[in-house]
Amino acid sequence: MTLTHIDEIPLISLVGSPNSGKTTLFNLLSGKNLKTVNYPGSTVEYSTSKILGKYDINANILDSPGIISLNPNSPDEKIAVDSLYSHPRLGIPQLIINTVDASQISRHLLLSLQLIKSKFNVIIVVTMNDILEKKNLEISEKILSEKLSCDVIKFDGINGKGIEKIIQAVNKNLADISENNKGEPVKYKIDAEKGKLIDTYKIIEQITDDVIYEKQNNNKGNINRANEQLKIVSTPYLGKNNHPDQLTLKIDKVLLHKTWGLLVFTLIMGLTFTSIFWLAEPLMNLVNSLFSFLAQVSNNSLNQGWLSSLISDGLISGIGSVMVFVPQIIILFLILGVLEDTGYLARGAMLIDKPLSKIGLNGRSFVPMLSGFACAIPAMLATRTISNRRERLLTIFILPLMSCSARLPVYALLIAYMIPPGQPWIGGFILAGIYLFSIISSVLVASLINKFRKNIIKAEDNSSFILELPTYKVPKISSLFRNTYISTKQYLLRAGPVILGFSLIIWFLTFFPNNNPDFNTDNLTAENLVQVENSSRLENSYAAQIGKAIQPIMTPLGFDWRVGVALITAFVAREVFVSSLALIFKVTDTDENLQSSLLSSMRKAQIEDTGQKLFTPATILGLIVFFVFALQCFSTLVVSRQETGSWRIPILQLIIFTSVAYVMTFTVVNGLRFLGVE
Repeated sequence: MTLTHIDEIPLISLVGSPNSGKTTLFNLLSGKNLKTVNYPGSTVEYSTSKILGKYDINANILDSPGIISLNPNSPDEKIAVDSLYSHPRLGIPQLIINTVDASQISRHLLLSLQLIKSKFNVIIVVTMNDILEKKNLEISEKILSEKLSCDVIKFDGINGKGIEKIIQAVNKNLADISENNKGEPVKYKIDAEKGKLIDTYKIIEQITDDVIYEKQNNNKGNINRANEQLKIVSTPYLGKNNHPDQLTLKIDKVLLHKTWGLLVFTLIMGLTFTSIFWLAEPLMNLVNSLFSFLAQVSNNSLNQGWLSSLISDGLISGIGSVMVFVPQIIILFLILGVLEDTGYLARGAMLIDKPLSKIGLNGRSFVPMLSGFACAIPAMLATRTISNRRERLLTIFILPLMSCSARLPVYALLIAYMIPPGQPWIGGFILAGIYLFSIISSVLVASLINKFRKNIIKAEDNSSFILELPTYKVPKISSLFRNTYISTKQYLLRAGPVILGFSLIIWFLTFFPNNNPDFNTDNLTAENLVQVENSSRLENSYAAQIGKAIQPIMTPLGFDWRVGVALITAFVAREVFVSSLALIFKVTDTDENLQSSLLSSMRKAQIEDTGQKLFTPATILGLIVFFVFALQCFSTLVVSRQETGSWRIPILQLIIFTSVAYVMTFTVVNGLRFLGVE
């Protein structure tokens, strides 16, 4: 066999259907705690490792994404299948360990037969045997080995029973391969003719009949009797256990009911959104306070100057802007993990699929859209559960339109400007209207993008929504926390460095050239003096120069360069808009809280060239509309690039949403002015 694998070390590939126990076996052989990423994209990710030394096997092991046959139905499956014959980096595997779910053996044997016909060196590892035992059934390793002409070993993923037999089989097969060169595997040719397909399944049915027997009597069971407990075609439940679980059927009568099911789904999703928002808020405040404290310590320890500002405003604030999202990511993935492991997430996706299909989305799109109200970053990570690439990219595309929690400080300030004092309930209705408006906008945009999808989202339009519903289970806590940790780590490693780099760029633009003009320091406290110095520095910074350069763009919207600078600084994080306004408008009044003092300054602000009021009901509503549509979040762009595989969609998002925001703001401001609303 010709090999091109890493370091000329034998390669062993784990191959099998999704959720057949591949990764459990991989973790045991490698000593890792990994979860293979198995979602559509331009590439397919793998987990690779050396086998633990205690097993005395000098080989690399690869955990590949799940496939159900060697006949791919999507571009991503094609990549996974093609890599079996010759992975571009790892080469051709010398040995394949094929995991087969004992409770779905009649379906999983199709892949096994295809691998054997393709002349791969195969070891069959039978998993999920405990599920058969609950039905008093068992699979004969010996008979199945004789039928397939390869080694067959039972494996228990919970306690690791059977791992020693697997090691022995691997050593024996690797030794046989080195002595008897079988040649390279051949591409499997699909049996397209109906007769040949029927013959193949008849062979699988006969094998299943021969290898399954009743455990108590140790006699072969009749295939019809076994199928009554295993077959799923005639049952309303398509579950991982491949047989109707009575508790699952009873629960699904309620949760999949056309009326009660939607009601329960709405309640669960509402609780999910509320939990992400409210549970994360105190943790986010804690993180924010921690980095604010570190910034203050840095300022107190160093003399006022560029170095102090670089460390406190650049490095510490930049790192803080990354870490502040971590609580939401942790909570989101914990909740999604619970919903997925219990088996409910699949039901929710099925319930909501039909309404979302009207706008070109998938049932799996709803949970990411819902979590987008907390933050678009973990929402984009959550789109990995969407199986169709076009629908996944479309969901990612519209997620920035969800009014995330980062917009809340901006909305709170702008709404407070408009509502009469002592009537906060009006602000509550306005805020609810903003969220409803963002939902309607996202639906309309999704419909338009879907209509012109061939020009915007270049992906195969082969959408289907076939879902295998698992039985309800109690989540495994260790697995839940491990997967949450992995997802959080991926966010920090991928998005963090880029966000930090651009935070430093924004700091440079707002700090330099640091030519502070003279100003009157009479009657200013030390704290107020620092704020005035910062405000003056910002007015004469490169960012201000950019703001004044875009003044002609701001004028039609009723804004001046100061609002332009605040919008530029808000690109790192939308919340920065409020603090930027506080700096620009020299908020130094310590007798009031920040918001009251800022609102007072905003009401007094005038456009320098005309003397007209800068902030009016028209311009305030215009700013709200701008923040609803504009993609004012660089971290979202970074994660969008990571999740889509290129800068094409993030750039389109930035251009389209910013353009729509500008046009809508122009329309709202000037339309209200025309109607006399000032």
